[in-house]
Amino acid sequence: MLAALLYPLPWLLLPVLAAAFVRRRPRLDECPPVADGDAPLVTVIVPARNEAHDVGDCVSGLLASAYPPLQVIVVDDASEDGTAAVALAAGKGDPRLLVIGAAPLPPGWFGKPWACEQGVRQADGELIAFCDADMRVEPELVGRSVAALRAHGAALLSAVPRQVLGGFWERVVMAQVGMLFLARYPDASRVNRSRHTRDKIALGGYILVRRHAYQAVGGHRAVRHEVSEDMALAQRFHAAGHAPVLVHAEPYLRVRMYRSLAEIVEGWGKNLASSSTRTAPGTLAALVPWLLVSGLFFFWLLPPLVLVRGALGIVGAPWVPAAVVAQAVSLGFWAAMYRREGQNPLYAALAPLGALVMAAIIIRSLLSGGRVTWKGRRYAPAAARG
Repeated sequence: MLAALLYPLPWLLLPVLAAAFVRRRPRLDECPPVADGDAPLVTVIVPARNEAHDVGDCVSGLLASAYPPLQVIVVDDASEDGTAAVALAAGKGDPRLLVIGAAPLPPGWFGKPWACEQGVRQADGELIAFCDADMRVEPELVGRSVAALRAHGAALLSAVPRQVLGGFWERVVMAQVGMLFLARYPDASRVNRSRHTRDKIALGGYILVRRHAYQAVGGHRAVRHEVSEDMALAQRFHAAGHAPVLVHAEPYLRVRMYRSLAEIVEGWGKNLASSSTRTAPGTLAALVPWLLVSGLFFFWLLPPLVLVRGALGIVGAPWVPAAVVAQAVSLGFWAAMYRREGQNPLYAALAPLGALVMAAIIIRSLLSGGRVTWKGRRYAPAAARG
């Protein structure tokens, strides 16, 4: 009986560690929007490639902002689905909206950094925000993010959005992505206090920067060859002495990133392995993706595999009783996580499936040889490095 309790000890510690370390602080709702008389011009740049299904709602939300001095620039990056026309229609003639076409993609650049670079060249704002087309913003987002940037004395602010999960695979796989994020960044306030560059992160869905600091670190040109340009940008800010800050903005910002398993595989496959290597010391960086795969297998796949082998009579005590305890804790843990996010807790039973898919995505990314496919473009390793 003692062995049956000792073997599943890592699973028994999960809820304890989660309660002790996971914090949704700092929060954007702690910072009242800046007063009208003290509001600098903010230029929001929306890089968009084949985003006709999303860009209209994004533009409408931004133009409905309660923050008065606002400029919105949509950069249409050679879209083939009428993205520019949808963005213009959503603007309804609002003079604050500018829709431009990006110049042809130069060698050594990824598409998103290039589109952001094009937008900055047209920006008038003292503050510049980069907002993905799939983001849905509430009217107070911009005003509160400007206030938070000031309150934290930061040069870059990145906002954690609320994840909207619509389909089956989103609920099964994206939950695993969220778990990996929490495992590395359980407390944004600790991320903000850390003195280590490798601890810094930005989420590219919404980033607000001070223009002078952005230009001082080289802007998106400096990260043009990075798959995870958002994380690379935050780390450049920190290394140059311009503080980045991560805040929770769930009441004011939400996103549905992907709508199918194919989109999830392509989206996370392009940067999950590469971004994970930026979060560890150089000597360990190459091992981090494989450690993620090992962790997914150990925590979420091993207990049900042991139970299956037990049912077949291949293994017995103390492994089967230990696996029963581990799987029970796992189910309870995932049920609580799904309930916390407003999802059906019965999806907890599918955590092993989600872990299997996520492990496959990481391995696929590792074996790609640095080749990236995204939004209909293929980037070779040499071109990616510039």
